[in-house]
Amino acid sequence: QVQLVESGGGLVQAGGSLRLSCAASRIIFSIMDMGWYRQAPGNQRELVATISSGGSTNYADSVKGRFTVSRDNAKNTVYLQMDSLKPEDTAVYYCNSKSPYSGKWGQWGQGTQVTVSS
Repeated sequence: QVQLVESGGGLVQAGGSLRLSCAASRIIFSIMDMGWYRQAPGNQRELVATISSGGSTNYADSVKGRFTVSRDNAKNTVYLQMDSLKPEDTAVYYCNSKSPYSGKWGQWGQGTQVTVSS
């Protein structure tokens, strides 16, 4: 069963930066598309950024130009560099993996809390 462990969240002032990490195990990481999602209180979980197995990236309009997703296949880890943070970025951030065989996003990690103060 896939195991995803997010880390790197915390409290930061508006305009600051954080780098989230998601360590994956029990999967063939290099062939998986990876994604970062977030969920703020009272809101649905939303897609923030994705990176394909080949390194292609996509971002939600709300984070374009501020967030950067990357991956290190040797470490089975995907990262989310978050710059110019805004209070509206406050949420629990989750990573997920998508198998090329099923085409579906799989099991969620436990998430990491990001809080941006104004």
